[in-house]
Amino acid sequence: MSVQEIVSQYNLLLKELKTFNPNLNIIFTVSPVKYLRDGLIENNLSKAILLQSVHQLLTPNSKLSIPNYSYFPAYELVNDDLRDYRFYKEDMAHPTEQAINYVWEKFSDVYFSEETKSLLETIQEINQASLHRPINANTEQHRKFKQIYFQKCSELEKKHPHLNFSTAKQIFS
Repeated sequence: MSVQEIVSQYNLLLKELKTFNPNLNIIFTVSPVKYLRDGLIENNLSKAILLQSVHQLLTPNSKLSIPNYSYFPAYELVNDDLRDYRFYKEDMAHPTEQAINYVWEKFSDVYFSEETKSLLETIQEINQASLHRPINANTEQHRKFKQIYFQKCSELEKKHPHLNFSTAKQIFS
């Protein structure tokens, strides 16, 4: 598709989304994953078209009247900030875990409140604890460990009813 075709289609989609939810926050991004099946040049041309399309959608004189939209530069972070093939897996197309974590950290810094970051940190801690395999499961220390994490799960479910820690709670019970 051309830039104009993409912009035209997205203008229709975004207007529809706005009627569905006027408070919707929309974040555009271009994936840093390389699509190499058609070739390197074609991958770069495709990314350029996508970048032009998104930036045209985001210009102040765009037909869009959605106040809550932005662009997150995932593509640029991997290709310009990290810009080294050691940040790609062996297939030379997909970013490594280190690159993914770098982009996630930048995304979190921009879009997450301190409360959200704290919640994610606690969830990550619970997930790590649920993977723990004790040498001796019959100790008082391990019983307390499980009790602490069971309690953390219960507290988070009370504070955030949309979260479900039933699987983790089974591990800690």
